[in-house]
Amino acid sequence: MAKARAHIVISGRVQGVSFRYYTMQEAQTLNIVGWVRNLWDGRVEAVFEGEQEAVDRMLAWSRHGPPSAQVEEVKVTPGEPTGEFESFRIRINADVRD
Repeated sequence: MAKARAHIVISGRVQGVSFRYYTMQEAQTLNIVGWVRNLWDGRVEAVFEGEQEAVDRMLAWSRHGPPSAQVEEVKVTPGEPTGEFESFRIRINADVRD
């Protein structure tokens, strides 16, 4: 199957609602590798890499997120898979600015 990669930035009420944790659980269920982190401005950023269908399902999930989230916008930038990740993890560096 074809591999895919997507870099996303999610806006809305997405911090303080366990968005990163739920994202990690969903990614692991779908065999997605990559990472997710909070940004300094209240958004969440993630990179997903895996089978095309799994990445598509992860993107669809990201458009609503966990039950307590209120997703307003998801900006998606597709890319070529790099194979650099072995697992999916939560990155703890919210002070990183775009």
